[in-house]
Amino acid sequence: MDRIIHKRGQVAQETVDKVNAIIEEFGYKRNILASNLALNKKFHFAIFLPKSETLEYWKSQIDGIEKAALEFSKFGIVLDYFFYDYNLSSFKESAKKIMQFECDGLLFAPIFYEESVQFLDEYKKKNIPIVMIDSNISEENEHAYVGQNAFQSGYLAGRLISFAVKNERHVLIFKITREIESTSVYLQRIKGFYSYFKDHDELTNFKFSEVTLKDSGIDQLSMEMFLGVNSVFVPNSRAYIVADFLEKNNIKGVRIIGFDLLKENIEYLNKGVIDFLINQRPEEQGYLGINYLYKKLVLQEETEKTHYIPLEIILKENYFPVK
Repeated sequence: MDRIIHKRGQVAQETVDKVNAIIEEFGYKRNILASNLALNKKFHFAIFLPKSETLEYWKSQIDGIEKAALEFSKFGIVLDYFFYDYNLSSFKESAKKIMQFECDGLLFAPIFYEESVQFLDEYKKKNIPIVMIDSNISEENEHAYVGQNAFQSGYLAGRLISFAVKNERHVLIFKITREIESTSVYLQRIKGFYSYFKDHDELTNFKFSEVTLKDSGIDQLSMEMFLGVNSVFVPNSRAYIVADFLEKNNIKGVRIIGFDLLKENIEYLNKGVIDFLINQRPEEQGYLGINYLYKKLVLQEETEKTHYIPLEIILKENYFPVK
């Protein structure tokens, strides 16, 4: 039977026909895992992410990736990391290395929108499966994606800002960015936030303003920025910066909504300075990204290209640290 299935050696046609009839009747499928193990086959997955030493969110992504790699290592999965500093020149340098690297699959976090689009346009010529995490810049579901729906997360933040509010409210959208232009995730969150109020035009008691600061300019925070402000929406993980300023200046009664369970954010959530954090489960994103490549390449299974991570609303009362 082995010689017939793998077309090795000479076998009488009558025997071939009988075996093929049995295969068709009982639905025989080749054991791909067993074949890979017998051949000692290796699957190299390239991991293209920001460095995580000082970025807690990306450290969680790596934890999930490593968890999956350990779980699937017996099936020949090998990870090859390509990290970049949070700047364009480092990103481009790592992108060049990946273009020259031979691998079976790519896990990629497209932080810099335009440069990431250019990279993907070039990389897809390799005809290698790609899965993105954190940010989805793929048009028409061209590449796989595991992560939040950024627009919906902003829409959810709008709902939380408006929840149980009837009097007039001044909402400040506080944009605190690194030394780069805003990412696509960031912009989609803000778009989703405004869309909530556009879709609920009965909420006429809300007015909005925006403040934009770079990381290097956070010492420019001032009391005047918060005059008459009732709520603050921070569309990234920097809510703790606003919370720290409000606490130090004894400014109370401001509802703050931000993203991600960074230890600084949790500190101010537990103090009651931050009201809501929207968690996008970065560790789960990393794990499921590797799981997608494992199913696609090792098991040769067809799997859904888009996997949205459920958005969790975290309050002081429902936060329990992972042990």
